[in-house]
Amino acid sequence: MTQIKNFTPHPISICNNAGEVVRVFQPEGLVRLKAVTVPAGEIDGILVTRTEFGQPEGLPDFKEDTFYIVSQLVKSALPSRSDLLVPAEVVRDEKGNIVGCRSLGL
Repeated sequence: MTQIKNFTPHPISICNNAGEVVRVFQPEGLVRLKAVTVPAGEIDGILVTRTEFGQPEGLPDFKEDTFYIVSQLVKSALPSRSDLLVPAEVVRDEKGNIVGCRSLGL
């Protein structure tokens, strides 16, 4: 049986074409990329920095028939992982707030 596990810090709501929530994936873990902020110079007396991202923390090893919902940043850092999904086709309410997504992207 295929499993989908949410490794983001917030629930992921899947919406139908009418914008109604039909399924919610509660967080089951959290994956983050290690990040270090380093000086990159100065502009008009203001320090400019650059964030350098490293290896992920909290990501389980590949497991057959299991997919993990992660952030786009994590997915982009690990292009060889075919088990990572990201929220896609964002659905917003009338005020522009995100209420969910219509699909999960590979």
